[in-house]
Amino acid sequence: MKNYTSINDIDNINSWIEEAKLLKANPLKDIELGKNKTLGLLFFNSSLRTRLSTQKAALNLGMDPIVMNVSGDAWGIEFEDGTVMNGNTAEHIKEAAAVVSQYCDIIAVRAFPSLIDKEKDESEHVLKSFVKFASVPIVSMESATGHPLQGLTDAITIAENTTKKKPKVVLSWAPHVKALPHAVANSFTQAMQKMDVDFVITNPEGYNLNPEITKNTPICHHQEEAFKDADFIYTKNWSSYDDYGKKANTDPNWMITKKKIGAAKFMHCLPVRRNVIVEDTVLDSDNSLVIEQANNRTYAAQLVLKKILENV
Repeated sequence: MKNYTSINDIDNINSWIEEAKLLKANPLKDIELGKNKTLGLLFFNSSLRTRLSTQKAALNLGMDPIVMNVSGDAWGIEFEDGTVMNGNTAEHIKEAAAVVSQYCDIIAVRAFPSLIDKEKDESEHVLKSFVKFASVPIVSMESATGHPLQGLTDAITIAENTTKKKPKVVLSWAPHVKALPHAVANSFTQAMQKMDVDFVITNPEGYNLNPEITKNTPICHHQEEAFKDADFIYTKNWSSYDDYGKKANTDPNWMITKKKIGAAKFMHCLPVRRNVIVEDTVLDSDNSLVIEQANNRTYAAQLVLKKILENV
């Protein structure tokens, strides 16, 4: 594997899950693999779990991680070709990616969407520019339209916690105080489509995700109907796709409550706004898997880095 920028880079999700479990059981077994290798972590946006778990994954493989908050610590980077750079940008991606490639053996990038220009966001101009101009492998730590490290993490977590051959998994929209990207929901959807699960998405009218991603996945606009007989309920807010980036719906009735989910396991990528997205009684219950999910972020990232290192 050269790059990891999408869930679709996974050839066989079941075998990847089994490999991740082995890494989790013995995290340091491949510590010589990354010896004398450097992982560059470039953050255009804030992070807690992604930053720390990916650093830890690199250390477990013997790599030396270096971190840069690009938006605050670097020169403004220009991504457009042919631009007269007489504005706020001082460095072009062509030079930036080439230079960082000399310092790092793998580059991981985190860059959120604008939620203003759908066409530009869907072009993945930041991530794809690094892929184009870097001379080393690229890993997405979340981009405008996807979060493949989180999607792999979620697949691992469900596989570890299911007691059924084909569990029912529901992805549910929930209210939020601001408009949020579609990346986590998109990658979770793509991951579930690769697994043997009964998968349903539930969201209000006007909040369907990109149909090119959801494809034939059933979409239900009645949350409690969708939750019937669910084994796992994964909750995330996302802004409107059709009315791109807008937050027209703040209906608190879509908040996740203990009464709604019953015996289902609760999942969320974190951070989560308590008593807005989900009530305390769910997060603090034995049915909540959010801390376990966060732990699995390390092994998802470690597996991705391992596969790339084996092919460098």
